Amino acid sequence: MAMGTVKWFNATKGYGFIQPEDGGADVFVHISAVEKAGYTNLAEGARVSYEMKAGR
Repeated sequence: MAMGTVKWFNATKGYGFIQPEDGGADVFVHISAVEKAGYTNLAEGARVSYEMKAGR
């Protein structure tokens, strides 16, 4: 599982970005993935683990 830091997340707009620990490109995160994990929001600067999924 990858690790990163929440760059920013806007629950009203329903998306945000995670900065990967490995220094790669920022990762888009959608509110549906956050809610599926049992959360309603992500705090800026929070360290998180995440799993990459193919997007549309």
